[in-house]
Amino acid sequence: MDSALFSLARGLRRVFQARLWSPEAFLLRTGRPYCMKKVPRQTLQSMIWPLGHPSVSLAPELDRWVEKGNRVRLVELQNIIRVLRKRRRYKQALEVSEWMKNKGKVSFMPSDHAVHLDLIGEVHGLAYAESYFNSMYEKDKTEKTYGALLNCYVRESLTEKALSHMHKMKVMGLASSPLPYNDIMCLYTNTGLHEKVPLVLAEMKDNGVLPDNFSYRICINSYGTRSNVDGMEKVLEEMEHQPQIVVDWNTHAVVANMYIKAGLSDKAVSALQKAEEKLDQKSGLAYNHLISLYGHLGMKSDMQRLWELQRLNCKKFINKDYTTMLGALVKLGDLEEAEVLLKEWESSGNALDFRVPNVLLIGYRQKGLLEKAEAMLDDFLKKGKTPPANSWGIVATGYAEKGELDKAYEFMKNALCVFVPNAGWQPNPKVVKSILHYISNERDNDIKDIETFLGLLKIAMPMDRDMYHALIKANVRARRDVDDLLKSMEANGIQQNEETRKILNSRC
Repeated sequence: MDSALFSLARGLRRVFQARLWSPEAFLLRTGRPYCMKKVPRQTLQSMIWPLGHPSVSLAPELDRWVEKGNRVRLVELQNIIRVLRKRRRYKQALEVSEWMKNKGKVSFMPSDHAVHLDLIGEVHGLAYAESYFNSMYEKDKTEKTYGALLNCYVRESLTEKALSHMHKMKVMGLASSPLPYNDIMCLYTNTGLHEKVPLVLAEMKDNGVLPDNFSYRICINSYGTRSNVDGMEKVLEEMEHQPQIVVDWNTHAVVANMYIKAGLSDKAVSALQKAEEKLDQKSGLAYNHLISLYGHLGMKSDMQRLWELQRLNCKKFINKDYTTMLGALVKLGDLEEAEVLLKEWESSGNALDFRVPNVLLIGYRQKGLLEKAEAMLDDFLKKGKTPPANSWGIVATGYAEKGELDKAYEFMKNALCVFVPNAGWQPNPKVVKSILHYISNERDNDIKDIETFLGLLKIAMPMDRDMYHALIKANVRARRDVDDLLKSMEANGIQQNEETRKILNSRC
C-alpha cells in the first residue's frame, strides 16, 4: 500500500480523536463579491435556506427577522414548512410550525393543525401526536386532522388502531377523499398484507370515492409484488379508462419494474417506452428512475441516451443524478466509464458528497480492485478531503473478503477514527469478527494497539463476546490481571463460556 496513504491516515486519526462538532460549523457563508448588479431584496425564505444543517435552530432566526421590522406572511411560513418536510428535516419543520402557532400572530387552519400533528408524530412519537389531537377544539377536528392522526398510526404500523380510526372516520363522514384509503393500502403494503390492498380499492369505489393515481399505483404494486401479472395488467387497464386519471410516467415505471422482477423483459421495455412518452422533461427524478430500470435490463445505450437528454433538458446534474448513473454503470461492470463519469462529477462544482465516489468504491470492491480503491482514497486525502467512515469501511470489507486481514485491520482503524455516531454507518459485524480473530491469534500486536482499536470500536458498536475475548487474550499474554474485564463482561450480560475458560487456562 502507498506509504503516503497510511502516513496521512495516521495524521487524520490524531485529528479526529479530538474532534468537536458544533452547529455553527455548518452555517453557510452568504457573502458575495462586489458587483454592480442590484442586490435582490432578502426574503424570509432566502434568509432561512442558507442555514442548511438540520441541527441549526430556526426559531431564533425567525425572532431576529421580526425584530428587524420585517413582515411574516403566512404563505411564506407554510412554504418553508412544506419544503423542510420534503427534505425530511422534520425537527426544523416542527420548530417553524410551533413558532407560527405561538408567535406568528396567525390563526391555525385545520390544514395547519394537520401538518403540525403529523410533524409531532414524526419528531416526538405517537403519544404526543395523540395528545395534541385530543387537545384540539372540536371545530378543528376535520377530515384533514383525523387523516393526519391516521397517517401516524400507519407510519407506526399499528394495524388495529389504524383500522379503528378509519372506521370512526367513515362513520363521521370524514373519509370522502382517497387519502385515508391510500393510507390503509400503505399500511397493508408495509405489513406485508399485499393481498388486502385490492379489497381496499374495491371498498373505496363502492363508497363512491374516486381513486387517484396513487390508489391505482399502490394496487398495481400489490399485484406485482405477488407476481400476479394478469391482476396488475387489469388494474392498469382500468386506470387508463378513468376520466379523472392521467396515467403518468411513474405508473408505467412501476409496471416496468414489476415486469423486470417477473423476468418479462420485452414487456418491461414497452412499459419504459410508455413512461418516456409521459416523462416530465425537467424532472431529474424521472430520468434517474428510468436510467436505473434500463440498467437492470442491461440496456446501456438507453441509459446513455436518457443521460444526455437529462443533460440537455435540466439545468445541471446534481449529486443524486451522478449516484444513479454511476450505480447503473457499476451494475453493468463498466468501471472504466464509471471512472470517467466520476471525474466529470469532481469537476462539476457540486458539493462534496462521498456517497457519489462510494458507488465506484463498491464496484472496485466487488471486482477485487482494491488497489484502485486505495488510490482513490489516497487521492482524496492528498486533496485535503477526508473520506468518511463508510468509505474506509468499504475497502476494509473488500480486504476481509479476500482474506487480507492485515489491510482490513488498518482500513477498519481508519474508519473508526473518523466514525460519527448516527451518521448512517456501522462496522460490518462479520468483518469485525474476522479482524478480532486475526489480531488476537495471528498478528503480533502490542496490547496498547489492541486496546486502542477496541476503544475506537466500542464507540461504534456495543461490546460483545468477541471484543471481550480479544481484550482478555491480550491482557493474558501481557500477564495482566483480567478480573475487572470478566466482571465488566458479566455486567453486560455476557457469561463466561468454554472459549473464555480456554483463554483463562492459557495463563498456566
